[in-house]
Amino acid sequence: MLRAAGVGLGDEVVVPAFGNVEVAEAVAKAGALPVFADIDPFTYCLDASAVEAAVTPRTAAVVVVHRFGRLADIARLHELGARHGLLVLEQGESEAPYDEIAQRRERAAYLHAKLSGVRTPDDGDGHTYQQYVVRVPGNGRPDRDAFARAVRSRGVECRVPVKTPVHRLPEFRRCVSLPETERASDETLALPVDATLTKRDMQRIVSACNALGGLLQPAF
Repeated sequence: MLRAAGVGLGDEVVVPAFGNVEVAEAVAKAGALPVFADIDPFTYCLDASAVEAAVTPRTAAVVVVHRFGRLADIARLHELGARHGLLVLEQGESEAPYDEIAQRRERAAYLHAKLSGVRTPDDGDGHTYQQYVVRVPGNGRPDRDAFARAVRSRGVECRVPVKTPVHRLPEFRRCVSLPETERASDETLALPVDATLTKRDMQRIVSACNALGGLLQPAF
């Protein structure tokens, strides 16, 4: 799509660093330079203000990635693109069947109500909970990785959604300030909300997390 739009050598494309490396690789394969902008701490998608700050006369496009079942502020990003004459491309997640989304939302609502040992995700409009991503700030106590190990030892599967932001990888290393991206990569943990989980499974998740409470920092 970038090549078809004429994006190539000498152009810059604004992309998120919080996520998969494939987006930056696609920009590089088109001959352009990926420029990393920070994310919104609630949606984990590109922050429009950060994108605008990253725009230069060489910027040709923005690649917006929707994350974890939350949508980016696409209206604001398209408005920004129109003002600066930029191509705005969207990369979404695979759509789950409606009944599966409804079940995920039910399980997410249960976790919202019961969890106390982590900071639960912002329940924004249209969230489909492709992943239920919580925050585990260290605050001088066990950090996210230690928390994940302890939760797994209690029989609960969990995963770190973004282990290393793209701007830290050797092939795309940049000296750029992305505080929300850095914080999210250090604190986020995806808990299961699959439609196959039973009530007992959900209780086990809550019990495991709440047993490790006391990690919360003040809200944003």
